[in-house]
Amino acid sequence: MEIIRAGLESLQILADMNRQLREDEQIDNYMTGEELAERMRGFLLNDLEYRAYLFSVNRAIVGYALVKLTEEPVYIRQFFICRDCRRKGYGREGVRLLKKVLNTGTIELDVLVWNPAAVEFYRSVGFKDRLIRMRMG
Repeated sequence: MEIIRAGLESLQILADMNRQLREDEQIDNYMTGEELAERMRGFLLNDLEYRAYLFSVNRAIVGYALVKLTEEPVYIRQFFICRDCRRKGYGREGVRLLKKVLNTGTIELDVLVWNPAAVEFYRSVGFKDRLIRMRMG
């Protein structure tokens, strides 16, 4: 697997994978494909704060990560492995490569409690529970 820094040329594939991620996470605020692309464009244009990376195996994109660089520790805002590529070690390798590229040993992320597969995956690659964020309304 290789990790590739994504730019605007990758906008549509990033927006498509983000749509799938949002479906998997059962996100409660619907966004159209155009809205997702526009939001992702904003992240890509703000490269001092955010950076997107594609995960590639034999030149095929198998996932991506959107990282917020201005937080300490580094914060993964979005992490996605394509549905047909899961359970092949790509997620684990993606996390390892991110740590290497970002030159950090500590990464944080949020996981929705109703997504037990994600919770299990992140625990399996070494993330530890730190807090429960709650919302009313």
